[in-house]
Amino acid sequence: MTASINKLAHKFSKLPGVGAKTAMRYAYAVIGMSNSDVEEFREALADVKNNVKYCAKCGNFTETEVCEICAKRASDVICVVTYPKDVVAMEKSHSFRGVYHVLHGTISPLEGRGADDIRVKELLARLSGVNEVILATNPDVEGEATAMYIARLIKPLGIKVSRIAQGISMGSDIEYADEVTLSRAIESRVEM
Repeated sequence: MTASINKLAHKFSKLPGVGAKTAMRYAYAVIGMSNSDVEEFREALADVKNNVKYCAKCGNFTETEVCEICAKRASDVICVVTYPKDVVAMEKSHSFRGVYHVLHGTISPLEGRGADDIRVKELLARLSGVNEVILATNPDVEGEATAMYIARLIKPLGIKVSRIAQGISMGSDIEYADEVTLSRAIESRVEM
């Protein structure tokens, strides 16, 4: 194995979810690319790094000062998510028409992250004219702690605070669901 191939594979292995074998396959794929394809790949990497920034309002990825969602939608309902990738997932559902607020992390005392390390202050600064805040953090310990913390800050302001429903996913079997998931499914039940 050449030093150049090993170096490239090592760089690929730093990407999330890319193990040593996948990184090596990526390195070999680059070797098989034409020089123009490699140059386009390099340019795409440089463009993302140089042009993508955080929206001044919500913290989502954008190439402009304010993202397209914040620029076009009414801001009376804010959906709070943990990362920009969560905005992408929510948008794929085509069921939310408000704006987002990206925290860029969760409260995690074990990892030394508190409320000052995520974008809670920025959320509180956006609440003028807001009727509802939907908390859509992950249903894990850190996501729950973050949602509870934010809810305690916002509820006294007279703004409706809701949490996305959680429970059994479509197509799965009840017998394989854990106790917490089943408990959430019961708590989040709706009348038919």
